[in-house]
Amino acid sequence: MNLRRLKLVRATLAAVMAAGCATSANAETLSDQTNIQPAVVKVDFTLDRITPAIVEGDAGVAERAVTIDDPARVASISKLVVAIGVMRLSEQGKLDLDLDVNEYLGWRVRNPAFPDAPITLRALLSHQSGLRDSVDYIVPLDGSLEAVLADPKAWDAIHAPGTYFSYANINSPLIAAVVEGATDERFDRLMARLVLTPLGLDACHNWGDGCSDGRRAQAVTLLRPNGDLARDAPMNGPDPCAVYPASDGSCDVDKLYVLGRNGSAFSPQGGLRISASDLAKIGQLLLRDGAPLLSPKSFAQMIGPVWTFDGKNGDDDKSYFTGYGLGVHWLTDTQGNRWFGHVGEAYSLRAGFWINPVERKGFYRYVTMVDEFSTVGHCFDRCP
Repeated sequence: MNLRRLKLVRATLAAVMAAGCATSANAETLSDQTNIQPAVVKVDFTLDRITPAIVEGDAGVAERAVTIDDPARVASISKLVVAIGVMRLSEQGKLDLDLDVNEYLGWRVRNPAFPDAPITLRALLSHQSGLRDSVDYIVPLDGSLEAVLADPKAWDAIHAPGTYFSYANINSPLIAAVVEGATDERFDRLMARLVLTPLGLDACHNWGDGCSDGRRAQAVTLLRPNGDLARDAPMNGPDPCAVYPASDGSCDVDKLYVLGRNGSAFSPQGGLRISASDLAKIGQLLLRDGAPLLSPKSFAQMIGPVWTFDGKNGDDDKSYFTGYGLGVHWLTDTQGNRWFGHVGEAYSLRAGFWINPVERKGFYRYVTMVDEFSTVGHCFDRCP
């Protein structure tokens, strides 16, 4: 297993242990999982049409067939949606992508090996900040991201910020903390206001703002191949603790969550819950070059790519990464066509969200109940 997969699996297991939601009194039984079939879903989209291509299997619950309208945790595809929100704030003059993020935080963040080098949102969004997933990016509800980032193990000690690409989930909690510091607004509410609600989507981060009442009960439960719960146990009511709990197991978000201090509670790195049909609407936004939410200039900045592998300027993870924008992954297919979007890999789900800007088409596909240790792919021509 490569290092990125090992880190992802470790973080996944830690998050499941931290969340502890499956034992709640309002969780439906997870028995009789032996007959559940993996969900296999694919939707194609153009500027004016969303077409179901494959809709097979179960929504992680016995005798409940999956549909394209069921929300699922889309893992790192969340990063692309977060980037749209950041670009909107940039357009509004509330964020400067090239300003030292310390200007927005009430605390100081620096790579100990490069104490004079500022960390910027552009570097964070493009995985060139120097942050590494060598420490746990899942911070308890009452925890401090500042304390996590004070650990030298969180940083690349060789390459200065802004000079080297290395994919790291821990960039996302810092991005969330920065936008909260700049706006004095909670991350999930901010993303709902800036992106999800304007597009008419019934979606949210960690079951926070943006999802309608009862939406949680419609979720795709993510299971491991043996039927064990990975994420989002079936619920008859609201999730008692959709965020990562505090260190003592409590989950009073209003009391414990401090704006700009944590950043990871609503999982900006992967916690977006959204249906295939709604994610396709975000795909249509991207086919319109960001309209109506982004200007052409902001859209062009976002998709980039701002980093392209030249053989030595980053960790390409055995050719997995060849180009990256601001929250946007680029790939080239076997026919030489260029696609942008993002992959999603967590909690035994594999997903790919890809847009062809030349042919003005795209697709989103995902599969559940995937072995966490199986071969990694882009979920492009197959998934996994």
